Amino acid sequence: MLNTNKAVLGNLTRSRTAFALIAATLLVGGSVSEASAKSRHHRHHAHQAAKSTGGDWRDANASMGGTSGGHSFTGMASFYGNESGSKTASGQRFNQNAMTCAHRSLPFGTKLRVTHRGQSVVVTVNDRGPFIKGRVLDLSTGAARAIGLTSAGVGHVTAEVVS
Repeated sequence: MLNTNKAVLGNLTRSRTAFALIAATLLVGGSVSEASAKSRHHRHHAHQAAKSTGGDWRDANASMGGTSGGHSFTGMASFYGNESGSKTASGQRFNQNAMTCAHRSLPFGTKLRVTHRGQSVVVTVNDRGPFIKGRVLDLSTGAARAIGLTSAGVGHVTAEVVS
């Protein structure tokens, strides 16, 4: 009989300890669902991306070339547009028809001349991305359409910083 009481008391002590740990965690750090909601709200993790690329725009899986007008880089670009209306990393509302793009570390407001198969468009950096290895730019749907990138979805581009 004594052994049974010890087992019950041991389980009760463990339950109280577990309850106390959960309560302390919730009081100090918030709930798990709150943390995941904050994570979903920030669709582009710009701070983490700048850390992973070393904070230098030349390290964005691109090959560099110097031109008389400014820096240029080449690489694979994709496009996005289903986030229309949500906020970009710069705080602007995303407009899929605007001539904008996402780059991992170029300053917001930087203008790029993006060329794909002989067609060019000037876009403004207003978001962070792409977060897929091997890609250097995410173009808005309007910019991708202007240079004929929408049919393939992904294509090789040359981007020159114009301002």
